[in-house]
Amino acid sequence: MKPLFIPLTLCALILGTPAYSQSKSEAPVKKPTVKKAPVPAGPNPTISNSPYGPHERQVVDFYKAESDAPTPLVFYIHGGGWMGGDKAKVSGLKDYLAEGISVVSINYRYVSQAIEAGIEPPVKWSLEDAARALQFVRSKADEWNIDPKRIGATGGSAGGASTCWLCTHDDMADPNSADPVARESTRLMCGAPSGAQTCFDPHLLREWLPNMSYGGHAFGFRKDGISRQEEFQAFYDNRDKVMPWVEEYSAYHLVTPDDSPIFLQYGGDPKLLPEKGQSPKDPTHSAVLGLLFQTKLNEAGVENYIVYPGGPEAPWKSATTFLIDRLKSE
Repeated sequence: MKPLFIPLTLCALILGTPAYSQSKSEAPVKKPTVKKAPVPAGPNPTISNSPYGPHERQVVDFYKAESDAPTPLVFYIHGGGWMGGDKAKVSGLKDYLAEGISVVSINYRYVSQAIEAGIEPPVKWSLEDAARALQFVRSKADEWNIDPKRIGATGGSAGGASTCWLCTHDDMADPNSADPVARESTRLMCGAPSGAQTCFDPHLLREWLPNMSYGGHAFGFRKDGISRQEEFQAFYDNRDKVMPWVEEYSAYHLVTPDDSPIFLQYGGDPKLLPEKGQSPKDPTHSAVLGLLFQTKLNEAGVENYIVYPGGPEAPWKSATTFLIDRLKSE
């Protein structure tokens, strides 16, 4: 009888022993554990989620700069198309605090929430929340040790559009109101928006940037199942019906000589300088919006500056440096 041959691996399975042994030289080399350096945490708010209204999104965070004298204040409005985003991340926060400037970052009700509530136009909630939050902050001036005359606003994209709106809108204070917060001013010492949408007239926008598709949602043309281009087309086609709203909520249409100084910051391709009639990759944040807004500001004699890649030099390189300089000036 021939001897029975059982493969080594099968023996291992039967006996429950390793199929082979590793020599020390074959053992895998254990790599040393490299501990990653902890990511430095940003400053925590001095006061979190202070409410300026009854809705869960009507809250602000306050970051107090250490100072015996009342401090200037940066009023930060987050971006996100008025459809998303949060007050948690504040661009330039550490720089402001290091310079003795306090900061307030706000949340506000989204356009989508306004649509659900039947508000017309939906952007009314987002923008008027920014104004109300500013009044609330001024009402806290003594308690929070801030100078109510030295408040500058900033924010990116939709937050920048909100900043432009506050810079150009007449004071919304109601001196006869029974509500002490409503009696506070909504005017700013200055504004420094980044990537801001400055105009919401769909006919002008298409003339300036033929591939523009942003803005229809803010004025009630958002529907499930349609693209942003279709949404904007509906906005364009119904322009006459919504122009009273556009004239109330579009910064371009509110410009008057007494408006706050404004510093406009944009990104973009330095090889493609912004010009009217272009169709850039990102029309929503194109410097064309800033340049044509600047033309309107210049006509009214409003102090303004603009920076963008490849553009002319300005005294300040960023919204942060502008705000620090202007808010600390006497």
